[in-house]
Amino acid sequence: MRNACLGRYWDTMLKILNTRFWAAFCVAALLAWAPSSYAVTAKQKQKSKVVAVAKKKHKRVYKSIPARPSFGKLAGLHSVADDQLTLKSSVAYVIDQDTQEILLSKNGQAVLPIASITKLMTALVVREANLDMDEMITITTEDVDTEKGSSSRLRPGTSLTRGELLHLALMSSENRAAHALGRSYPAGLDAFINQMNAKAAQLGMRDTRYAEPTGLSSRNQSSAKDLATLVAFAANDPTLRELSTSSGFQVEVGSKTLKYRSTNRLVSNPNWDIDLQKTGYISEAGQCLVMQAKVAGRKLIMIFLDSAGKLSRTADAERVRKWVETRHSLTS
Repeated sequence: MRNACLGRYWDTMLKILNTRFWAAFCVAALLAWAPSSYAVTAKQKQKSKVVAVAKKKHKRVYKSIPARPSFGKLAGLHSVADDQLTLKSSVAYVIDQDTQEILLSKNGQAVLPIASITKLMTALVVREANLDMDEMITITTEDVDTEKGSSSRLRPGTSLTRGELLHLALMSSENRAAHALGRSYPAGLDAFINQMNAKAAQLGMRDTRYAEPTGLSSRNQSSAKDLATLVAFAANDPTLRELSTSSGFQVEVGSKTLKYRSTNRLVSNPNWDIDLQKTGYISEAGQCLVMQAKVAGRKLIMIFLDSAGKLSRTADAERVRKWVETRHSLTS
């Protein structure tokens, strides 16, 4: 009996000791592991902070690059003493086409780059050549802009009719379309450019020179007076009037439909009655706009060159329209 009691006693003691041993072992293990774990975590956090600081220090800072000043701005044409309407354009010229009365002239004789106003002469030369408007013309790498690096949705290999290219060139100022029109001229691109200059000379545009058919080159230059002559002559062509004042157009290219809009928001403005128009922009020329429009009972030709600001050319046109309606109306 005594031996049985001793046996149970030692069994109980062994179980207690065994439990305490494993408990102590676990505590020791935890104590040994915890500092190491905390140290690793602390190192990771410190490393993360260092990386974050490094990234912050080496973060690329983008600075806005100031736009290249236009020829008009360099010549000091933006601010003139006799600018009665405080226009944003370096050059403004408004003439009654029927009476030849000059209603407004601000630096009207200044010769400046004309950007895509060039395309009006491009279109005129194409029209006067009596070329087939349904002939298919394929855009090539020769039509890609290497002058300014401008973008286009007309990729090399795209084929459109000459009429479609003419529409895009006039309405949405598509550069590859305009270049393809010149390149596909029967006698070649150089002959086309020669014809542009010959037509300018024929019209008496003495201040005008063309170097290429898109207007991307700042060597394409003219004066407001010369451009008024061009607008008046081009407005005699019903096709040029229709295409230039179109508000939208779409072409089928493979399985895609490309939609284009006019670069002149005034063509959709009910307050305007525009017969012919063309816009233009390169940094050397600033924002440009030419129009033939009916205002207050008059058929007016408006020329705005080197306007400062994306919307300022149309704002200048609006200012002139209201001024004419108030001061020079034939219907009042």
